[in-house]
Amino acid sequence: MIGRRQALTLAGASVLAVPAGVMSAWATPREVADQIAKVTGGKTPQQGQVKLDLAQMVENGNAVGIAVSANAPEGRKVASLHLFAEGNPNPEVLHAAFGPASFAPKLSTRIRLATSQTVVAVAVMDDGSCWTDSVTVLVTLAACLE
Repeated sequence: MIGRRQALTLAGASVLAVPAGVMSAWATPREVADQIAKVTGGKTPQQGQVKLDLAQMVENGNAVGIAVSANAPEGRKVASLHLFAEGNPNPEVLHAAFGPASFAPKLSTRIRLATSQTVVAVAVMDDGSCWTDSVTVLVTLAACLE
């Protein structure tokens, strides 16, 4: 039979184990870098041509407004846009592909952020060149914890 102390010890240990399990489910900056490398074909994206519009401090991570736009260099088209959030369980939070008529696409949406983190936008052009922008966001009330 389990005594009261043992039951309290087990209950306390199980409460501590849940946040530890949640924390380990978040992506690491290394995993995000690996996913970006997969999208870019191993190329290092250059700064510029992409604009990530996102507040640097958000009160609630459940619905964070975000806009991303890309301007292709002359004679080029934007093939795809990607958003990565390094503190989320699934780091690639957006992938949008564009057809040949899309010269300067712009997307606006809301995403969930699990914790304070860096959000990275990557644009891949039709010639294979890659461009990036990033914003570090402070989240005061986290999401993605269920």
